[in-house]
Amino acid sequence: MKVNEATWQYVQEHRMDDVRRLALSGGKSAEVDMSFALQQIAGWQTARRKLPSWAAIDGIIYPPHLNMEQCSSEQTARYKGSLTPAPSPSEKGTFVDLTGGFGIDFYWMSQQFGKRTYVERNADLCDIARHNFQQLGLEAEVVCAEAEDFLKEMPPVDALFLDPARRDQHGSRTYGIEDCTPNVLELLPLLKEKADRIILKLSPMLDWRKAVSDLGGVSEVHIVSVDNECKELLLVIRKDLPTNPLLVCVDGDRTFRVIPTVGTHHSHGGNASFPRWESLVPTEGTFRELYLYEPNASIMKAGCFGEVAEAFAVEPLSTNSHLFVSDHKVKDFPGRQFVVKTMTSMNKQELKHALAGIDKANIAVRNFPMTAEQLRKKLKLRDGGDVFIFGTTLSDGSHQLFICRKIG
Repeated sequence: MKVNEATWQYVQEHRMDDVRRLALSGGKSAEVDMSFALQQIAGWQTARRKLPSWAAIDGIIYPPHLNMEQCSSEQTARYKGSLTPAPSPSEKGTFVDLTGGFGIDFYWMSQQFGKRTYVERNADLCDIARHNFQQLGLEAEVVCAEAEDFLKEMPPVDALFLDPARRDQHGSRTYGIEDCTPNVLELLPLLKEKADRIILKLSPMLDWRKAVSDLGGVSEVHIVSVDNECKELLLVIRKDLPTNPLLVCVDGDRTFRVIPTVGTHHSHGGNASFPRWESLVPTEGTFRELYLYEPNASIMKAGCFGEVAEAFAVEPLSTNSHLFVSDHKVKDFPGRQFVVKTMTSMNKQELKHALAGIDKANIAVRNFPMTAEQLRKKLKLRDGGDVFIFGTTLSDGSHQLFICRKIG
């Protein structure tokens, strides 16, 4: 792509400035392509947060805002790179990305392979990819084509990646596999014929168990969160492997791996009445502490609560609370950890005693008849501080508040 020097200089001089103000002020030189310059400044500002490695390289060209919004973060792209190991050190193999986009996932997923092919139907994105891969020192073939057409003519490869577009022709979001472009369900027989390993990036809104059932042959499910926000659902399909998939829940440097119980959606482990957790509650005259655990977003999405309880020796409060307790601090629990300072029912006198000296708190609810904001108003507390209050419903139907301090 050819960009004149005046435009690049303008981008460099103003990339820290407010894009809206720049748009209103206009360019100082007729040589400056203002539309392109503003797109680059806005793109770089997003990349500095989302793609720091690319933002540090001069000369990277950024696509329009929607493409920047939809592209993976560097953190999640690097993780996907771990899902595409080359076949062997001596034979580096071939990798194809059928839905190239801005090329973030392609860049990190293709590193281990000897032959890399980026496929994208948008000609402008292909031009940007060619330019950027050269800036990044990545040798890759860039093909402008529809994924379906390229797949039909493509020779067999070692690994294949698809991130189907989750917007319809009107720009509205879609979530079902069959509603995305391309339709992976229709392409699946050909995909399995052409690749030893298929990695699919799907909407985190999807029920992963249904997706596994619909697709068949899924060997791994990866639920990836960043800062406790579920970002990606990744499915790996491999030839001749067991179809009871490995489930991997990732949030930052915390990873929980399990082969979940077949046929259960929200397993809880142990007896459904949960009699044991009450035995952990400190009684008057004892000094034993009670710890409360809130699983991270990936665990919540996975629904593998029984497996978590068993793996970390913690007790669920009730079937639908998705909160756990123990009488000891659990190392490396995949989520937030708290020490319980006191517990209270919703009885007015009990509440007054339990909340004495507390004027603000962070409030969350799990399986509770009020929203967090409704509970805050009832308790007459401001938001913030170092106190955390969890409202939940116990197995006997009673409503309980756990007043905690965060640890770890």
